[in-house]
Amino acid sequence: MNPPSHVAIIMDGNGRWGIRKKNSRKFGHKEGLKTVEKIIEASIKKKIKYLTLFVFSTENWKRPSNEINYLFKLLKIHIDKEIKNLQKKDIKIKIIGNINPFPKKLKSKLRSIQHLTKQNKKIQINMALNYGSREEIVSTINFLKKKKIPINEKNINNNLYTKNIPEPDIIIRTGNTNRISNFLIWQSIYSEIFFVKKMWPEFNENDYNKIINKFSRISRNFGGLSD
Repeated sequence: MNPPSHVAIIMDGNGRWGIRKKNSRKFGHKEGLKTVEKIIEASIKKKIKYLTLFVFSTENWKRPSNEINYLFKLLKIHIDKEIKNLQKKDIKIKIIGNINPFPKKLKSKLRSIQHLTKQNKKIQINMALNYGSREEIVSTINFLKKKKIPINEKNINNNLYTKNIPEPDIIIRTGNTNRISNFLIWQSIYSEIFFVKKMWPEFNENDYNKIINKFSRISRNFGGLSD
């Protein structure tokens, strides 16, 4: 058996599912949060230590402003609702991405929840917010150049948003789209990638467990030869 320590998920298909069900992208985003809660619980059961969720990308600013504002409102409400549960369940929240452009109140809540949960140890949830892998790599290299730090793999790794986080063993993308869309490009060179036809609100614990079990049977040689 080869259990993963880090699973990363591109939670695609909320809007399309919402249109199909209720003619409302907002409904899809709201229902998608229920799937987030289920997958966090499933990850805890599987003793997965890191779960990274692609919540809002640098490209998502291209969406209509009313949808963006709804996503921010939903995130703010969910933080308020879940803060006690995060502490009770020993869940640590880590923000990866540049949240400076976010509304002031939302930024404050995100930074607060990250601070309040920093000592929690059962699982670390990395929330990718205003995250884009190209932006991450470029800003890291610019930082190294500014500080006159040698540009090499080790120094880039140590200054990414994901510093001190192991590279993902598994990347899952729902929504019947077979690409990784500017997500963890640097970190995913040896990740096993699973594309799922189901929309994110349809994805369930059984689907997740099937992927984890399939991963456990994969021989990972990282460029070497199998035994």
